[in-house]
Amino acid sequence: MPNFDHVRLDHLLPFQIRERLAANPTVFIPLGTIEWHSEHLPVGLDALTAEGLCLRVADKIGGLVYPALHYGTGGGHGSYPWTVMLQKQDELEAILRFTLARLNDFCVEKVLLFSGHFPDQQLDMIDRLAAEWNMTNRTMRVVSSAVNRIPGLDFAPDHAGLFETTLLYGLHPELVHEERLPPKRTGETEADPYGVQRHEPDHPLWGIFGPDPRGFDKAKAKPLVEHIVMHLAALIDQE
Repeated sequence: MPNFDHVRLDHLLPFQIRERLAANPTVFIPLGTIEWHSEHLPVGLDALTAEGLCLRVADKIGGLVYPALHYGTGGGHGSYPWTVMLQKQDELEAILRFTLARLNDFCVEKVLLFSGHFPDQQLDMIDRLAAEWNMTNRTMRVVSSAVNRIPGLDFAPDHAGLFETTLLYGLHPELVHEERLPPKRTGETEADPYGVQRHEPDHPLWGIFGPDPRGFDKAKAKPLVEHIVMHLAALIDQE
């Protein structure tokens, strides 16, 4: 995995932070949660993908990446194993509001709130925070986006399915363990990859909501990552 220490805010000394922000006064805030992603993916996937993408954008265009926040809200499956989902977004909103205010004090000019966790409640929250902030007379601009908002993807975003498995493989191939899923049965088909049957613990794809990731095309992982990085870099540039 590439070394991104030079863009990790928490890894830098004050003079290094000043140098980086003088070149590009942008801070990326990756958002995720601790959440079940079936047996083949780590529970920190949402934050890992958000952070991994932000690190690559900062490496490409400049700026710094804030440590990923491993809390999120929404999704409707908070009772799954190893899932720590906030029932209300008040606590997370308070943290983000305070963080934005302090970054503004430090003369940051742009912030990207970028979520790897993308149920409607989470997206509504970051959109509202960005809109409310940008209505003030402060000079810092806040942009909100998420991994499911990238145009031109080869396949639709999902939960622990083909999309998230391929994306994480492009960022952290060592963390994807497809072999932990049971092998496909001969003639196995499924009409609804988002159906309620996937909520049953005895289902072979328990907790996977989207196309079956078994046998996913690893060659598509790197182009997927590069496509998202290019889109985010352009998004920041146009602000």
